[in-house]
Amino acid sequence: MVSMKTSIAIVDYGMGNLRSVRQAILRVAPEANVEVVSAAHKVRSAHRVVLPGQGAMRDCMSSLVTSGLQNAVLDATRTKPVLGICIGEQMLFDHSEEANIKSLGVLGGKCVRFQLDGKRQNDGSRFKVPHIGWNRVRQTQSHPMWNGIADESFFYFVHSYYAVPDNISVSVGETVYGVPFTSAVAQNNIFATQFHPEKSSENGLKLYHNFITWNP
Repeated sequence: MVSMKTSIAIVDYGMGNLRSVRQAILRVAPEANVEVVSAAHKVRSAHRVVLPGQGAMRDCMSSLVTSGLQNAVLDATRTKPVLGICIGEQMLFDHSEEANIKSLGVLGGKCVRFQLDGKRQNDGSRFKVPHIGWNRVRQTQSHPMWNGIADESFFYFVHSYYAVPDNISVSVGETVYGVPFTSAVAQNNIFATQFHPEKSSENGLKLYHNFITWNP
C-alpha cells in the first residue's frame, strides 16, 4: 500500500518523456504525490526519485548541470530509492562513448554504441541502430523490482548505446540484440533500466509499482 504522503519526484532537466512517466506511475499509485520537478529542493524532499532521459548524452548531461539539479540527483542516489530510465540509466555510469562524455560516476563503467555492421537477424535482415522495439529481458539476478514479472518478459527499447558495468554484479537484466547487453542494473538503493517501463504495457506498470513499494 502506498501512502498519500509518499512523494515521488520525476526529475525535469528538459530531456525526458516526463508526462508518460508520471501518468504510468499514477496508474499504479493514484494516492501518491507524483510531481515533475525542476527545483533541487523538490528532488531532495521527495521520498523517491525517477531520473528519465532521452536524446543525446551530451545534451542530457549539459541540461542536468545547467538546471542546477546534478548535485540533488547525486545526493538522491546516496539516500533514497532512485529509478533511472534509458539515458537516465546511462548517466549513472562513469563515461559514455557518445561524444566522449563524462557522466555522473555513480556506477563504475561506460556506455558504448552497438557495433552490428555485417550482423544479420534470423530472418536475414540487417540489424539496425538504434535498437527500437520490443525485446526480452532475462533476469540475471533476483531483485525485488522483478517481483511479479516473469523472466524473459518483453519491454520496449529505443537506444543506440548501452551500459557496460565494470562490476558485472550490478547487472540484473540482460537483453540480446545482435550481442548480449546489460539492460537493467541495481546497486543498493538504485535500480535502472535501458528500456522504457512507461512504454512497456503491463510489465512496465508492474515495475513502477514495485519501485514505489520497494524498501532497499
